[in-house]
Amino acid sequence: MKILQLCKKFPYPLKDGEAIAVTYLAHALADLGHEVTLLSMNTSKHWFDLEHLPADYNHYQAIHTVFVDNRIRPLPALLNLFGSSSYHIERFDNAAFAEKLAELLQKEHFDVVQLESVYLAPYIPVIRRHSQARVALRSHNVEYEIWERVAQTGSSFQRWYLGKITPRLRAYELARLNDYDFVSAITTRDLEQYRKLGLRKPAGVTPIGLDTRKYQPDFRSYKRPLSLSFIGSLDWIPNQEGLRWFLDQVWTPLLAPAFPELKFHIAGRTAPAWLRNLSVERVVFHGEVPDSAAFLNQHSIMVTPLLAGGGMRAKILEAMALGKVTISTSIGLEGISATHGRECFVADTPEQFLDAVRQATDKRAALEQMGHNALAFCQEHFDHHAVAGRLADAYGELQNISNAAYGKNAECGVRSAE
Repeated sequence: MKILQLCKKFPYPLKDGEAIAVTYLAHALADLGHEVTLLSMNTSKHWFDLEHLPADYNHYQAIHTVFVDNRIRPLPALLNLFGSSSYHIERFDNAAFAEKLAELLQKEHFDVVQLESVYLAPYIPVIRRHSQARVALRSHNVEYEIWERVAQTGSSFQRWYLGKITPRLRAYELARLNDYDFVSAITTRDLEQYRKLGLRKPAGVTPIGLDTRKYQPDFRSYKRPLSLSFIGSLDWIPNQEGLRWFLDQVWTPLLAPAFPELKFHIAGRTAPAWLRNLSVERVVFHGEVPDSAAFLNQHSIMVTPLLAGGGMRAKILEAMALGKVTISTSIGLEGISATHGRECFVADTPEQFLDAVRQATDKRAALEQMGHNALAFCQEHFDHHAVAGRLADAYGELQNISNAAYGKNAECGVRSAE
């Protein structure tokens, strides 16, 4: 099967959930014998020099990129309020990208064009015009829900502005639901939500998959003094808001006084000024670290205090693949059906975070066993080959249905409708 994968940002380095989800799926599809070609925006916000790609990043049949300036500009953002289009979507609607896509589709036959998120939906007409390929959405989140949640927890200005533009994103996302030939949600919960919102097309669940062979667990961290870690993209608003809440409501009033030896280590790229200049007792800000696995292996517990967001948290899966215990809110664990007290701790209130750290401190042997349980859970449920195999099977069934329909219509002298 020949698959063209469209991305709104280049999926390397593997320092955020989207890059991890895109890369490991494409790698597994290639391992399973499918040809995958990448067409990606190389954006001003997440620009990457392809000359720095490692030699083993060779799973794509070909890689094509188009520079897209998707910076948020105050004036266009303000003027959008007086229109009717979605500003979220507008930033990724690019003529040069559409032109390159058309060129590829005219030169080469693809069985499936896979859109990595609803932000690539503006290019469906280009695909329909130049190709007979099936169009699949791989949804990383129910996008409008993320921004609704951010609006609930953000600043007063964020609540006001997002309250104006998020309904347009919702309207766009729902209007496109049945424009795809197949929808692949990242969690069962997201798929159920799409069905409730009117999805009628074939659909399935494709979670994030990992090549767990690339992760080297280090259980020695459980023999050292307990320490907490956080790692994530720090330009993502839900991560910022979650950290603010954790520092203000959990760390400073509860954890720091109760555990005078405990330290909290924060790592991530593109941090805002308030995090870079943070001065809080026993909180260490590392900035962008060269190796996220090495950072996580230094600490026995990773915290994920998300109050907003959607989809799945790849960093939780990576922590599990390294045998680390996570203390996470329920939102952070969406799509990861780990059991509280067995593979992780679930904490939605400051008091529950405090209780989880107390349990971790009092029962160190049990904590290490939880780390082993987390590793086994990740290996069983999130192997990238198994995930990719199920998606490829779904694409195969889609092709069979399409070919059968075409054959039936051809007998009547009618082409399949696009």
